[in-house]
Amino acid sequence: MNNKTYDAVVVGSGAAGSFAVKELTERGLEVLLLEAGRNITEDDFKQQPKPKAKGIGVVPRVKAALKGQPIQARVAFFDEQFSPFFVNDWDNPYTTPPGEFYLWIRGRQLGGRLHTFGRMLLRMTDYDFKAAGRDGVGEDWPITHNDLAPYYAQIEQFMGVYGDQDGVKNLPGGPYPGKPKLTSAEQQFKATVEARWPDRRVISWRYAGPNLKRVPRPILAAKETGRLTIRTDAVVSRLTVDESTGKVIGAEFIDRLTKKKETVSARIFVVCASTVESVRLMLNSACAKHPNGMGNSSGMLGRYFIDQTSTLTFGSIPQFKGFELDNSAPPDPFYAPSGGIYIPRFQNLDATTHPAFKRGFAFQGAMGRHFAPEDAPTGFGIMSFGETLPSFENCVTINPRRKDAWGIPIPHIRCAIGGNERTMIREQLRTVREIMDSVGATIDFSGSPFGLEDEKNALPEANWLSRYIFRKSFKKSLAVGAAIHECGGARMGSDPAKSVLNSFNQCWDAGNLFVTDGSSFPSCGTVGPALTIMALTARACEHIAKEYKDGRL
Repeated sequence: MNNKTYDAVVVGSGAAGSFAVKELTERGLEVLLLEAGRNITEDDFKQQPKPKAKGIGVVPRVKAALKGQPIQARVAFFDEQFSPFFVNDWDNPYTTPPGEFYLWIRGRQLGGRLHTFGRMLLRMTDYDFKAAGRDGVGEDWPITHNDLAPYYAQIEQFMGVYGDQDGVKNLPGGPYPGKPKLTSAEQQFKATVEARWPDRRVISWRYAGPNLKRVPRPILAAKETGRLTIRTDAVVSRLTVDESTGKVIGAEFIDRLTKKKETVSARIFVVCASTVESVRLMLNSACAKHPNGMGNSSGMLGRYFIDQTSTLTFGSIPQFKGFELDNSAPPDPFYAPSGGIYIPRFQNLDATTHPAFKRGFAFQGAMGRHFAPEDAPTGFGIMSFGETLPSFENCVTINPRRKDAWGIPIPHIRCAIGGNERTMIREQLRTVREIMDSVGATIDFSGSPFGLEDEKNALPEANWLSRYIFRKSFKKSLAVGAAIHECGGARMGSDPAKSVLNSFNQCWDAGNLFVTDGSSFPSCGTVGPALTIMALTARACEHIAKEYKDGRL
């Protein structure tokens, strides 16, 4: 680009990268943002969704697969209008072990997956951060909820999160500017479930309001400082180091369109490329000073990769008809309204209540929110998310025999389901049937990584070909990775021999390198990781700015 040395280079512009540039520029640093994908424009958001009953969308998935997205088209609730916000799988391959398929959903554009995630922003707590101390599996996080609480609150306010103070001990609330609503079907569901099972709290989603400016809010805030330079279409291939100090001095990238190689220099590097991509970048940055990958003196880089176990259940609630419009948040002409019900984890918190498995799972769903004829039964959809236990064998490595469209060695991902997860998935399926039966619901189908249940009832209104494709493809569509909550691989810790990063997301082996996305997680919990990624980034960047000002970086 030029010979300028920036104060900081940030790699990636999603949940982590967008907040990294905001926090660093607002604290006076000159920052270069490198994004592997394209810029976005207003034209990306012109197509408005047509009113239709919520379904699986088999035809749009087949079309996307034929255009180069056979993996991305498996994402839950895929719709043709969102296809441009997912990568082309032919250009971006990855490999998995035989019989251990992992579903890796990705987005490469300014803002990353912030354009496709459900906008749910939930806090993790010490039930998550200190789980290993209770059951002896894995490692505790080197931080507590109290360490992150002020950053959680800061982001909840900045993002305009809608939520309520629900009094759930393992899901604390924040300073929410607006309250969400439940539909009539959801209100009846809440009353029935809580009356029968008092430990199963049913609350509203906690979600960010729509962003009609489209460019992520934190990036807009960073641009207002005048200290942000954005370079899109910059596929970072490796980090370079000073062999005498081990510190990072540059980022090499390939122009996505021209394939031309370039290098930029900075004093600080913040890697926010997303969990797998950040690990891949650090492994591909192996050199004489870091022979096994950047920051891998512990041998932990790529290890303890984790994702949550998912189940998906669809059906209807016959005693309610049609659907309801939710005006809790301002409307967005491009996205369907957010909102619905959430059941936080209720297993194995203060005592062992489910001895067949460790830790637990949560439910997220919606009832009566998607278009349906006024005389048709109200539809529902529920996903469950279970905590996978950290395992050394689950890892991200490099496949040296294959390269992507830019000549960069691709990742090889192993994330197998263990015995604890198998038991828990069966309980996830049993529990969702139990709670839906309690409200008189009709289940069309329910499924998991093990496959599809209620096969004969699936997609009752669809043609035979759509039903056939759905049945044959379902198992891979709910494979590990379907939650899109991947974490780990560059975990933080208090012991350099057992971790890659310290409590401020700083690389033990290279003091001017920070990694703040989901790869830094020692465990995955049951909530989505987005809010914790944002909070970790804000906390790390506050630390970076102070250390830099004081001359220690």
